[in-house]
Amino acid sequence: MPTLLIGDFILVNKFSYGIRLPMVNTKVIDIGQPKRGDVVVFRYPEDPSIPFIKRVVALPGDRVEYHYASKVLYINNEPVDQTLDERRYVGVGAGSDMTGRERRIEHLPDADHAILVTPKRMLAPVKKWTIPPHAYFVLGDNRDNSKDSRFWGTVPEENLIGKAFFIWMNWDWANGGISWQRIGTYIQ
Repeated sequence: MPTLLIGDFILVNKFSYGIRLPMVNTKVIDIGQPKRGDVVVFRYPEDPSIPFIKRVVALPGDRVEYHYASKVLYINNEPVDQTLDERRYVGVGAGSDMTGRERRIEHLPDADHAILVTPKRMLAPVKKWTIPPHAYFVLGDNRDNSKDSRFWGTVPEENLIGKAFFIWMNWDWANGGISWQRIGTYIQ
């Protein structure tokens, strides 16, 4: 949240980052690499049988810091600008417990996107990482409610499944079933 909601069914371009042989997952044709801001589906590094979806925020060779008190991401010693959205987030359906979160627009290079943060300041230390070759650092847009690279490390390139790009259906029973306004939405 807020980019994807509970009940979203998405389309994933499995060829965005190369063509792989089925079953052995070996890349045979390199088509492209993830960019900062891409929403990617990947095999969870701690259990590759589980698909995960998060946003790429750092690339191989980048130095990343996350300041928990200010909720600000630093890439290569530069803070990633954020703009506060004056409206508080209003969750719907199964995600209604996120109502009241602070909504910010994060300005990654060439990719603006919304994030949610809990208004309370957390007194956690600054954490730092250097991204190894052929790996990516991913974060959830719901920053204070996401199990992501801050907890289990980077996503190896071979774990990438593809780039999420389209919501083709949303079914959230807690929101009354089909959410017609979500259908046909591009993922940014």
